[in-house]
Amino acid sequence: MSIRLADRDVRLVLLDIEGTTTPIAFVHEVLFPFARARLASWRHAHRGSADLATLVDMLNAEYQAEPDRATLPPWSSATDAELATSTLAYLEWLMERDRKSPALKTLQGWIWEEGYQSGELRGEVYPDVVPAMRRWCDAGLSIAIYSSGSELAQRRLFATISEGDVTPLIAGFFDTAVGSKKAASSYTRIAAALTVAPSSLLFISDVTSELDAARGAGCQVLLSIRPGNPPQPDASRFEALRTFDDLD
Repeated sequence: MSIRLADRDVRLVLLDIEGTTTPIAFVHEVLFPFARARLASWRHAHRGSADLATLVDMLNAEYQAEPDRATLPPWSSATDAELATSTLAYLEWLMERDRKSPALKTLQGWIWEEGYQSGELRGEVYPDVVPAMRRWCDAGLSIAIYSSGSELAQRRLFATISEGDVTPLIAGFFDTAVGSKKAASSYTRIAAALTVAPSSLLFISDVTSELDAARGAGCQVLLSIRPGNPPQPDASRFEALRTFDDLD
């Protein structure tokens, strides 16, 4: 199957990361454990910093608004030691549930940034991704990324892959600051930010609920089918894409 983007009047290709450009295994078996193992050391190294104060304020706001109250760990800010303990416990709670917490994603991005800078981490994408991105750019299309991971984490991933820094090929990076990936309004905002009509935006993701939201905004969508991706509900309602090689 080959899909000609020009025939569909696509002007912008908006890409999810996990399960679309990048193996789920890299995210869950490399990035997540890397950040989790460094939570306490990052907290200690940044004691008294503005970044830590911002993080704690974000976590406190999220904690107070958390609907799943019954399983929450205790939260205390009475002393610095107690704050460290309760902060780490809540972060662990969020990570165990793979919650799309803005505070957690911000912290993970900061920790990964240090890993990328030190060379301990390098980004990973499927082999068909970079050739497709170059092909789309040569055809005059724009490319953007939309992921629950922080914008910083997105940039560093695409800057450190084995093929070299491909961030110059990417017109925009969007995280949940623009809105939930399951809200149609998020895709409307992205289209407006990059000055394209929603109908000329093609969103590719491995999650059907995200595709529903993008479709609700008037965007075109494709379901990413990659090795290791979990089955999705109502997948038959979406046109599937197994390799970017099929997207001309």
